[in-house]
Amino acid sequence: MNKIENDTILRAFQGEKTEHTPVWFMRQAGRSQPEYRKLKEKYSLFEITHEPELCAYVTRLPVEQYGVDAAILYKDIMSPLPALGVDVEIKKGIGPVIHNPIRSKADVENLGTIDPESDVPYVLDTIRLLTQEQLTVPLIGFSGAPFTLASYMVEGGPSKNYNKTKSLMYSEPMTWFALMDKLADMVITYVRAQVKAGARAIQIFDSWVGALNVEDYRTYIKPVMERIFSELRSEGVPLILFGVGARHLALEWNDLPVDVMGLDWRMSITEARNNGITKPLQGNLDPSLLLADWDVIEERTKRIIDEGRMHPAHIFNLGHGVTPDIKPETLKRLTNLVHEYSKSK
Repeated sequence: MNKIENDTILRAFQGEKTEHTPVWFMRQAGRSQPEYRKLKEKYSLFEITHEPELCAYVTRLPVEQYGVDAAILYKDIMSPLPALGVDVEIKKGIGPVIHNPIRSKADVENLGTIDPESDVPYVLDTIRLLTQEQLTVPLIGFSGAPFTLASYMVEGGPSKNYNKTKSLMYSEPMTWFALMDKLADMVITYVRAQVKAGARAIQIFDSWVGALNVEDYRTYIKPVMERIFSELRSEGVPLILFGVGARHLALEWNDLPVDVMGLDWRMSITEARNNGITKPLQGNLDPSLLLADWDVIEERTKRIIDEGRMHPAHIFNLGHGVTPDIKPETLKRLTNLVHEYSKSK
């Protein structure tokens, strides 16, 4: 294992107040970087993620360019699904498209299981390459959460209303819970393999679970999330939960055995604390603000840091992922601002 020279973010994940606020950005790898765009002229996302040398390069590039305190594995949340028998294609301009969507209990029963070493060896080889040879900051691994994965598998692709997903959940609860269990088993196995390969923290993306109300979350989702995080506790790495538009679920998440809660931009750190959220917080600048003038970015960033430094353990991030139109120099300048300004607090 390569020596981690900067463990600031690990200490913040564990609840310590650190000498400066650590920072990383969701989707910091790829997208807006010219080096990545040049690669994409020659290679598809599928080809990059299946070639460990290329994938490691894309993953470590933002660490080298921006000076962030962690790397996030360059992968898609769909990566483990083909092992289960899901026919998924990433279509440009659309996103993941599922050619054999879940429509019945039989479809759920026909789903397979994942053996990471044989099904996704390229993921684990990328992690090993990064953590044994290339990185001096922690690598964050990740997985999609059951609801978010299921939303693609049932809808057949991205959705604005999740009508088919909710219909299955409400009308065939036994099928729904069977699907949740299948996906939970996959998440647990996949994450454990990432940690064994060298990932030092794990983020679970439940990106679209904010589409559910609190009552439905408690009934249909919370039990499976309890199981996933309870079983992953034995891995001894920080566990982060993140979703979009999920402020109404904040207290439910605070109950879960997670170490860190990621906030999007709809709930401030102060509001979260005032509402009884006690866990370390990650977030939460609106990515769209990074297209504004620098004085606006600086003012909003300082406000978030001020709120975060009033309590132990804040990790600066965006409230969602980096968009392709955000300039790399803005992210570098933002990283420097977070580090320098937070040192004075």
